[in-house]
Amino acid sequence: MPQDPNDFSSSGIPFFDQIAKAMSGAGPVQWDMARQFAVMTATNSNSEANVEPTSRIAIQKLSSVADLHVRDITGLSTSDSTQPPAIDVVTRSTWVNHTLDAFRFYFSDFTGNSASISTGANLELDSSGVDAMMANLTKMMSPAMLGMSVGSMIGQLSLRAFGQYDLPLPREPKSKLLFVARNSEEFAKDWSIKVEDMQMWLLIQELTFHAIFRISFVREAITNSVKQHVAGFQPNPNALGQRLTNIDITNADPAAMMQKLLGDPTLLLGSERSAQQRALAPLLDAMICAIICYVDHVVDQVATRILGNGAQISEAVRRRRVESSSQDQYVEQLFGIYLTDDQVERGESFISGVIERSGENGLAQLWTRAGNLPTPNEIAAPGLWIERINL
Repeated sequence: MPQDPNDFSSSGIPFFDQIAKAMSGAGPVQWDMARQFAVMTATNSNSEANVEPTSRIAIQKLSSVADLHVRDITGLSTSDSTQPPAIDVVTRSTWVNHTLDAFRFYFSDFTGNSASISTGANLELDSSGVDAMMANLTKMMSPAMLGMSVGSMIGQLSLRAFGQYDLPLPREPKSKLLFVARNSEEFAKDWSIKVEDMQMWLLIQELTFHAIFRISFVREAITNSVKQHVAGFQPNPNALGQRLTNIDITNADPAAMMQKLLGDPTLLLGSERSAQQRALAPLLDAMICAIICYVDHVVDQVATRILGNGAQISEAVRRRRVESSSQDQYVEQLFGIYLTDDQVERGESFISGVIERSGENGLAQLWTRAGNLPTPNEIAAPGLWIERINL
């Protein structure tokens, strides 16, 4: 009786049976696997100590001061009341869980191009059915590999994330802010900065991002663009199949086997932007540039008020922002947000150009109505933006 190529349990290869069970019912991204890998990476598979109560209390006190000044400088609200949003001082693993829940939203339109995966393996079947099993395995592994890649990425980011806006993306819920105390303390120590000053500077930054992303039209513009970018990926199932054929499948440990496939996440998503992503990129770049550099402008003003001089912290944090690790590059590719020196410089020139021509009141028009975020041409020529919004 011929062997069913979908019946991995009868193949005599334990790996196939285990991996089939691990991947059953997966969508375009297997989020349970993403969570497992993210937490494992964030904690190095060890138990994680809770945040010290004294640290929570200190950060809460600092946030009240920072919030007052951010509201005063921006004219924007950070919550639905006169109080700052809830500051949730978290461990790395808690940050991971919140972040995965928040980022899952951006994959809601991502299909993984399942149709092309089901027909694109282009493998020649032989009488043994092994190639047929490999083709089916390829189809099943794509969601799990994406889950592991995303999870590993988020886990790596948790080792250095300060809060929830290291990657400038709106999140739910809008009433809460995450703050990773351990990472801010370690960064302050590495740069010989007072921990309290470091925490205050970061709270100013997080609260400013939070105020901007509470504006409905800003939130919608960014979320819609990023969702379109994620939906524009065209995974390459042939590349995955080729990688699988080069792996020793006699190993009975599925996790160890699949770890070998995580070295190059672009294998799954494609190494080049799709036509849809290329068309979207300039628009998303312009909006992100304006937002990031506006936040930098506000942070510098508030830090000068409160800290006297936050220049050392600004230099350290902003240098870190553009010195991308492999994980940063992957998350940038994933969401279409590229934080290069050139883009930051263009954003800074836009902010300073608007202030020079129209002052702080003119700059505040960015947030007054839908359509006021700059276009790609305007980010390079602020005079065009000023003219368009009738300043």
